[in-house]
Amino acid sequence: MAYTATHRHARISATKVRPLAQLIRGKKVDDALSILRYQPQRGARMLEKVLKSAMGNAEDLRAPNLGGLRVVDARVDGGPMFKRVRPRARGMAHIIKKRFAHIHVSIE
Repeated sequence: MAYTATHRHARISATKVRPLAQLIRGKKVDDALSILRYQPQRGARMLEKVLKSAMGNAEDLRAPNLGGLRVVDARVDGGPMFKRVRPRARGMAHIIKKRFAHIHVSIE
């Protein structure tokens, strides 16, 4: 049985978190947490929280073997965007997209 956790509308671009999700995919949960703990990126903190939440969900649903859990799926999808306008030269406008991400982790 897979135990999942999701952080929706995370205030970070999905492209910044995806390489970190690839690092932990397929690893044991303890190894994945130790990998994320020593990464300097801000997205690693968010991914670490989601992974700990999935572990908490597994413990709450009485998973038989908490030590042998593996990260089956670590996925980062793009979320909605705030669109802002900056003035540019000659009266033009430049759109700035402030991006969000949906972080999904499932362990088994």
